[in-house]
Amino acid sequence: MPIAADRTGGTETPPERSRLVGYLYGNFTETFMTYAIIETGGKQLRVEPGRFYDIELLPVDEDEQVTIEKVLLVQHDGEAHIGTPWVEGATVDGTVVRHFRDRKVIVYKMRPKKKTRKKRGHRQELTRLMIDSINLNGSVLAGREGAESPAPEPATASTAPESGEAIASEEE
Repeated sequence: MPIAADRTGGTETPPERSRLVGYLYGNFTETFMTYAIIETGGKQLRVEPGRFYDIELLPVDEDEQVTIEKVLLVQHDGEAHIGTPWVEGATVDGTVVRHFRDRKVIVYKMRPKKKTRKKRGHRQELTRLMIDSINLNGSVLAGREGAESPAPEPATASTAPESGEAIASEEE
């Protein structure tokens, strides 16, 4: 049974709806993303590895590692681990990118017929956090691309010319 007919009278399923239709009728074959729902700064946030999020200010210096242990849910390969209230053994590792202040929010209070007006501004202090990995019971479920690859090794003594050889070639 076709879902929608195009203008030419065809009965092809539109590509943007095929994913939803597959999910509804049970032949959903797409891979599931790994994500976690964490609590930080009094708010709950859905996080994925390799993305950055602006959260309430953390008392940590820039470029330092942060481990968040308040994980409410972990989704991995169609399997959900739900905590009561926290998932046991689940952590989310991240790196603090920078600290900054959010845009100004104007708070304006006025009492009608009283000639009373108050105008105040507020800028919230935020931390930009890059999520590196989601861990469950000590194993990394998902990690950021490039975070796990080792840095290129510097030139070693065997590949670099020795100081005596360089001086001898300059004298000739």
